Amino acid sequence: MTALQVADWRRRVHAIYSSVRQCADPFAAHELWRRGRDELFATHPSTPLLPDDRAKFTGLPVRPYDPSWRFEVAVRIDRVAVDDVRTDAAYVEPRTFEFETGTDGIVPFELIGVADLPGIGSLDVWRLSSYGGGIFIPVKDALHGTKGGTYGGGRYLLDTVKGADLGPGAELESLVLDFNFAYNPSCAYDPRWACPLAPAGNSVDVDIPTGERYSGAY
Repeated sequence: MTALQVADWRRRVHAIYSSVRQCADPFAAHELWRRGRDELFATHPSTPLLPDDRAKFTGLPVRPYDPSWRFEVAVRIDRVAVDDVRTDAAYVEPRTFEFETGTDGIVPFELIGVADLPGIGSLDVWRLSSYGGGIFIPVKDALHGTKGGTYGGGRYLLDTVKGADLGPGAELESLVLDFNFAYNPSCAYDPRWACPLAPAGNSVDVDIPTGERYSGAY
């Protein structure tokens, strides 16, 4: 694939999520998202599907929309930057993690807060610390790595720098986190991709039955 093809893929992803945010009916918005991603995976030159998988592709394994898995949550900041407290000054070192890729070098993330989700647990909210910024929220649930469950490395809820953005909630400093839109990273389909996976603060102990599932090898 070429750089312009990748740019076009991202442009189309942004357009899909823009349509989702403008749609008042969450069921219809989810169907727009599902159909849009199926078309991209089936027809776009930057699809992460391997050639053999593309030839037999009939659609991504996405579960029907369940409104009980949609949340608007405030980002709580009292757990940010707790790893390294310097006792000689009123300073706390930010919590970070770095992910090394084969194409983009080391990609740094900084923790900006925590989202508390009733009945699920908490998820760390990360900011991409390099060019472009962006909010990144992966999630690994209790179904990860199980047959017919979810991808072993976790799924993505938000990756706003690449267009996966469900928008703000009604309250200030809040986000829409809808697990019906949880999707697999590209490395779930092609091992040549290097994708940041869910760290410990983004793992929960409950089954999340919505969103994109995984039927490949773990």
